Amino acid sequence: MALPATHPPHVRPKTSVTRVMGEVVAALIPATAVYVWFFGPGLLLNMAVAVAVAVASEIAVLRLRGRDAGASLKDLSAVVTAVLLAFALPPLTPWYVTAIGSLFAIVFAKQLYGGLGYNPFNPAMAGYVVLLISFPAELTRWLPAVHAGLESGYVDFGTTLAYFVSGALPAGVSWDAIGGATPLDDLKTRLSVAETISEIRAAPLYGDFGGKGWEWVSNAVALGGVWLLFRKVIRWHIPVGVLAGLTFPATVAYLLDPGSHPSPGFHLFSGATMLAAFFIATDPVSAATSPLGRLIYGFGIGLLTFVIRSWGGYPDGVAFAVLLMNMAVPTIDRYTRPRIFGHVS
Repeated sequence: MALPATHPPHVRPKTSVTRVMGEVVAALIPATAVYVWFFGPGLLLNMAVAVAVAVASEIAVLRLRGRDAGASLKDLSAVVTAVLLAFALPPLTPWYVTAIGSLFAIVFAKQLYGGLGYNPFNPAMAGYVVLLISFPAELTRWLPAVHAGLESGYVDFGTTLAYFVSGALPAGVSWDAIGGATPLDDLKTRLSVAETISEIRAAPLYGDFGGKGWEWVSNAVALGGVWLLFRKVIRWHIPVGVLAGLTFPATVAYLLDPGSHPSPGFHLFSGATMLAAFFIATDPVSAATSPLGRLIYGFGIGLLTFVIRSWGGYPDGVAFAVLLMNMAVPTIDRYTRPRIFGHVS
């Protein structure tokens, strides 16, 4: 009897890059909804431009390299990069700023190194840092959270769209009327003029742990991260390392001088801490590979984030911390390789 013959592989894996990236995007849906609720629809506009530019850039570079663009785009890695970049940008960001960041992330931080699997740096954070250095004014203009007692700075969709398209606010609208500092920026600025933590946190900008609105976005991001852990899309080592690396020094500093250092809860639920722990630092390409290496890598990101927030020139140091630890990955991997049995050393 003739048996049917099939082409290898005969046993196909249950997972794929496309499924993993798709689940990452899906896990960010709750955080996206919460973000839009508190800070308006600007995030959706940023996402649309970032994704469009990322996909177009990836197609262009792949064709220049003589690669099959269609097959590579199916992995959704460009979409994930674009979405993470959009999350890092203020809700009111001109389209050309978002486009430049997305273009740099895909072309320079990813494809020029060889594409997915070869990039040593996290593309989204590389694109964000380029924007932070090139457009400091645009990337420091944030909005207060609506639906949280801070409605004085409410910006409707028309104003959001006008600024997104033109880079200028409509006549009669000024940044002094609608803008505000992030909790991390406000804290750093007011500490520099000798205010105490208790005085600063009495302002209406602050909630139970972080800033009003911001802490709920962080909660939603953490919820998505727990889902990724449950689905085994990511492993626990890097998130635990990041959170421990930030919590440990923040706790020590808070216990030694609570008047000058915020509580660990403030650090955990402010800025991009949760996004870094569950979505950014866990990038499988630019992160460490061994279990011990992942813990060291994550701990280093958390520690560097605390150092930059406390003594650096930027309110939130997540992007710089991730890129610095990306550079340390080869060394971490070298000295944390698991022991190989069955070989003579």
